[in-house]
Amino acid sequence: MAAQNGEAKRTKVTMRVLVTGGTGLVGQAIRRVVEEQPSEDEEWIFVSSKDADLTDTTATQALFDKHQPTHVIHLAAMVGGLFKNLKYNLDFLRNNIRINDNVLHLAYENGVRKCVSCLSTCIFPDKTTYPIDETMVHNGPPHESNFGYSHAKRMIDVQNRAYYVQHGCTFTSVIPTNVFGPHDNFSLEDGHVVPGLMHKVYMAKRDNKPLTVWGTGSPRRQFIYSYDLARLMVWVLKDYQEVDPIILSVGEEDEISIKECAELVVEAMDFKGEVIYDTTKSDGQFKKTASNAKLRKYQPDFKFTPIKQALKETCDWFAENYDIARK
Repeated sequence: MAAQNGEAKRTKVTMRVLVTGGTGLVGQAIRRVVEEQPSEDEEWIFVSSKDADLTDTTATQALFDKHQPTHVIHLAAMVGGLFKNLKYNLDFLRNNIRINDNVLHLAYENGVRKCVSCLSTCIFPDKTTYPIDETMVHNGPPHESNFGYSHAKRMIDVQNRAYYVQHGCTFTSVIPTNVFGPHDNFSLEDGHVVPGLMHKVYMAKRDNKPLTVWGTGSPRRQFIYSYDLARLMVWVLKDYQEVDPIILSVGEEDEISIKECAELVVEAMDFKGEVIYDTTKSDGQFKKTASNAKLRKYQPDFKFTPIKQALKETCDWFAENYDIARK
């Protein structure tokens, strides 16, 4: 197995996997997984926005020409937290539609054997019954806070079906719940809840100040460690044969509140100060409990990393890499 960023070597491999968004949270975790289990039959190429502007068709085609992938894991997207989504719904819609259309169409035109795209549980209807499952993606409008991003991501599922019906392509998608881990975006303004909390706790401890958590702490989420998600995504690429999406998540019983998550982060970082909840800030969606029954049908014995251990490992990584971490 070769994992690289540069020009792909033209070796005789059975799989040459192009990973878009390959330097981000999930891409870095996939790199770790494939480096832990190397195979001479596989070549993995991890690319970032520095390698190509995927909103540009010509640049995307040049990327495919350069690396000639047999398989694609498509992670690249314009992403952000609740408050960035609230402000830029149109930008999230247009940029992500462009990225996804370019990657999927050029995967088809270049004979890619399989493409796995990464969706998000925010694509599900806002008004729904729980737990949500893979059959419910298009049952109603998504939450108003991020409708632009959500609709762009939903369209990947529509395109996957269309490429299969019209051209027989094996394009599919995964729907992870809230992902966290090393190499996340720890931005206080635009990051997701776990990395944002970690950054706040780090600063509160460093500056000897109270920790302020936005919102009431009552919303509930299923969190998946990026390393666990990466192991599952490699399995999907190699063995999952459906075009329909599959939810990659811990079980419903593992859902925790933001308050519980904050308490685990406080413990992991050994913060002893005051914790304040700023209830003037939006909570966002209260819950979006997802069923992992379909995953368990395929992978009944998969072992997820315990949330306490996963948060501790991520906190330790952030503290050790504070100066270079995205924030």
